Amino acid sequence: TVCNTDDRTATALQISTRLLCMDVMARDKKMWHSRTRKYESELHMCRLEVLAVEFSEYHPLKAITVTDSKSRRGGRKGSTSSSSSSSSSVAPDPLSSMLYGTDPLSLFAAVIYVTVIVTLSLGRKREEEVGSDFEPWSSKRGEILSRFTTTEKLSINLFMGSDKSKASSPSSAVSEKVRTRLEELDDLEEGSQRELLNLSQQDYVNRIEELNQSLKEAWGSDQKVKALKIIVQPKSSLLTLIMHISGLVVNSSSKFCVSVLQLRYVEAALLKCNRFLTKSGIQEMLQRLTAMIRGIGDPLVAVYARAYLCRVGMEVAPHLKDSLNKNFFDLLASFRQVHGESVQNQLVLQRVEIPIYLTLYSPAIHWILQCVAYRAPEVLLTEMMDRCKKLGNNALLLNSVMWAFRAEFVATRATDFIGMIKDCDEAGFPKHLLFASLGRSLSVADPPESERLSILNEAWKVITKVRSPRDYINCAEIWVEFTCRHFTKREVNTVLADIIKHITPDRAFEDAYPQLQSVIKKILTYFHDFSVLFSMEKFLPFLDMFQKDSVRVEVCKSIMEVFIKHQQEPTRDPVILNALLHVCKTMHDSVNALTLDDEKRALSLLINGFICMVSFGRDFEQQLSFCVEARATFCNLEPVIIHLIHTVNQLAMETRHHSRKTAAFVRACAAYGFITIPSLTSIFSRLNLYLLSGQVALANQCLSQADAFLKAAVSLLPEVPRTISIEGKQRSSEPFLLDFINNFLSTLLVVPDHPEQGVLYLVRGLLNMVQDYTWEDNSDAKIRVYISALPLLGAMSQESYLYTIPKVDSNETLYGGDPKFIAEINKLCETLIGQVLDHLKGHFDLQNCKNNRFFKITNTFLVFRISFLPNFV
Repeated sequence: TVCNTDDRTATALQISTRLLCMDVMARDKKMWHSRTRKYESELHMCRLEVLAVEFSEYHPLKAITVTDSKSRRGGRKGSTSSSSSSSSSVAPDPLSSMLYGTDPLSLFAAVIYVTVIVTLSLGRKREEEVGSDFEPWSSKRGEILSRFTTTEKLSINLFMGSDKSKASSPSSAVSEKVRTRLEELDDLEEGSQRELLNLSQQDYVNRIEELNQSLKEAWGSDQKVKALKIIVQPKSSLLTLIMHISGLVVNSSSKFCVSVLQLRYVEAALLKCNRFLTKSGIQEMLQRLTAMIRGIGDPLVAVYARAYLCRVGMEVAPHLKDSLNKNFFDLLASFRQVHGESVQNQLVLQRVEIPIYLTLYSPAIHWILQCVAYRAPEVLLTEMMDRCKKLGNNALLLNSVMWAFRAEFVATRATDFIGMIKDCDEAGFPKHLLFASLGRSLSVADPPESERLSILNEAWKVITKVRSPRDYINCAEIWVEFTCRHFTKREVNTVLADIIKHITPDRAFEDAYPQLQSVIKKILTYFHDFSVLFSMEKFLPFLDMFQKDSVRVEVCKSIMEVFIKHQQEPTRDPVILNALLHVCKTMHDSVNALTLDDEKRALSLLINGFICMVSFGRDFEQQLSFCVEARATFCNLEPVIIHLIHTVNQLAMETRHHSRKTAAFVRACAAYGFITIPSLTSIFSRLNLYLLSGQVALANQCLSQADAFLKAAVSLLPEVPRTISIEGKQRSSEPFLLDFINNFLSTLLVVPDHPEQGVLYLVRGLLNMVQDYTWEDNSDAKIRVYISALPLLGAMSQESYLYTIPKVDSNETLYGGDPKFIAEINKLCETLIGQVLDHLKGHFDLQNCKNNRFFKITNTFLVFRISFLPNFV
């Protein structure tokens, strides 16, 4: 029969009612008595039965049976065709397959041919594509705009759109579209633009972005004339911006020339469309545009035009290296104009110095050389170096060459580059910038071992003469990595001393925190042995230059992260311990009332990692002294205090086999925990640590200390709040409290009674606290505790306990099954069972019976009744 929900509820209600009535009647007449348990036999009965495993005939390593079925036709007239099947475990003969046109040699040759064709096509395709190792212009743009800044006000011309430029609907006639576009062209001739003045650099960039977005929208909505108006603006975006930075505004003699230049940009932008016209259209177009740029008179305008053409060429046809090389060679030919009379007169008129003017060429030359050097052979670098020598070792060009080519190629010729740098003119381009570019390559690739020391000496001779602290630290920070990579602590210490000497005057280090942080990170990258690191005389003085709190904490965090990651074994080196204690104290002292919890957790993890790596071996007293010092140092970080208590408890468990001396040490460890735990703010951390420390003291035969810990835990229960905050949300504390009490009850089985206290004084004290605790309304937590205490009392009444602690006499030994002790247990059981039954009777109605919580409590109690206390006396 199928019952509905009400029928099942009524049935369960009847069964529960009968059982509860039986228990109430029995309680009025008889006294409960614990059943005797035999743990060994029960454990044997609970073990799983061993069954034989039957194996099937299938096995993956067996030979595969191949069934070959062929149809045979009889030779006699009127005979029917018959079918015969043969089975064999032998694979078919590969040579016989040749009769069916499947010659394995022919198939193998065909596979090789196809593989070769696919490989060649993939290789050709790979050559025609730009890989992920090529840095695009979009990633350079942000760096360029942050490097070239200006406070001058800029201007830009914007197209003023009209209602006529709206896109026609698809249903419009063709003649109407033509008429509309002719009207738009008339507006273009009359002039529909306005000039925005007094724009900041960021406003200017934002306007360019708006024009870019408007161009995309106009082209996508079939507004071709509007797109043309946006394109033909009298000023170029990035070029004009960079030229305004140094006060160089190119006043063209004719607006037509500017428009022609911009149309060349448009033609280059549409270069990709030429592939739809002819196969060789792109190559011819690149050659034509390269030749046309030669007609641009201003070398700065020409170099950025070439840079844009190279950018488009790399996007469309990166395998066409001829156009890239021609652009670079044309750049070399036109670079002589920089020292010409017209450019020099313009620089004098604008009051711009030649070094500042030359830096404007750097982004464009870097980009052109990057395109030329991409996947280029090493021979090309030799050719570029020869051309630089022919130009009189032009510093700007030499700097771009070292930036663009692969670091391995530059490193093998480091000595040659140093010689060329020495011959460069200091006035045009500072030599320390050239050494900085060389240092970037040498920090990635290794020069010949025999030349490393001479390279460092030659470079540092130039770097140490730089007077500007900003220029000095920018260059020195790069060469620190080369020094750490190839030399010992002696050379690194010398470099640090020189940095301190240059950066300390006038507190110049306050403006160089990013570079100084980079120096620390590079040193930590190559020096993982902290005994070597802290033996450098200048390392700690170098750390003292970080006097800004936030920066100093970040540096300390990076030091601790490297230590925790790379320190393989615990250390007791006093130099390391004192230095890292100072570092950890710096992190700890940065904590205040405004510090976020996530930051506190991160700092605590680092400090705890350091504490874990401190070990004094068998010198336990020294280890305990270190924990005492750490407790005083890191008192504001509660996770660190908790970790220290766990460390001391673990230290007590490591001694174990005690003499008089070790017993006193264990008591000292217990005293450490007993003093430290009350300082914690988390109530459940205190409860759990009291219980854990009591278990440790009990395991080390410190009975009085164990009693003190357990009593402190019991006395703390009334302070447990009804709700606690977990991840910013208020949650009920009852689940956590029940877990703790269950763990506490399991410990009480092995705790002997105090001779001066009553029988089961800890159990009674715990139950009294539970009785007086203010539980939530309609909560069953108290009854659950009572039900959990019944198995403990049943286990205490046995002749031998389920588990004990070595060298600790539990109540089974102290009382030896004394009838008075058993009577006390039975009396306490009767009281608890009465409390449970009264609770169930008070909540016994149909509404509660439909509640799963009521059934869970009832079932738990009934299972306990059947398993532990089935008999009456």
